[in-house]
Amino acid sequence: MIQIRMKALAVLFVFIFPAAAAELELRYATLERIIAEQLFTQEGRHYVRGNKSTRCQFAYLETPHIDADNGRLRVKARFSGRSALDVFGGCVGLGDSFDLTLTAVPAMKNGAIVFNDVSVSTPKDSYYIRRVRVALARSISKDFKIEVRDHARALMAPAGELTAFDLAEIRVTPDSLVLVIEFKLVVK
Repeated sequence: MIQIRMKALAVLFVFIFPAAAAELELRYATLERIIAEQLFTQEGRHYVRGNKSTRCQFAYLETPHIDADNGRLRVKARFSGRSALDVFGGCVGLGDSFDLTLTAVPAMKNGAIVFNDVSVSTPKDSYYIRRVRVALARSISKDFKIEVRDHARALMAPAGELTAFDLAEIRVTPDSLVLVIEFKLVVK
């Protein structure tokens, strides 16, 4: 009985507001979980080069922490990498592990959140670390995205079919990432 009333109310809502807009506030702890599910999938690591079986040629990020920094999204993480040759079972070459801070402006692209204007900083410096900073900034700008449309479809599936979806605006606040979403939900 309640379910029938809810469907009738939802149908009425769709007729009155054919395309609705809503603000979705993603707290940073939730955003960390989403990123972990989508990107940090290999034992809590996100490989930006190689994988766990490439002993001497790999680079990965782990333990991300997300917050805000003057209207930009800030991600603090641990980097570990090696760019070396396998010589008689040992790795000869460059490698290091260090903390880094990545800041970026979140933007919208095809129903996903992407990072623009990426900057990477580290507390220490070396030839290898400078190369890592440049490569990471380029890689994150090009490859990183959080699929919002797919999550919205999954969340709305019990209520109806999400037939239109547009990520209209993204704002960085001190506590959360605010997404302004325009959508159309059809209840059948």
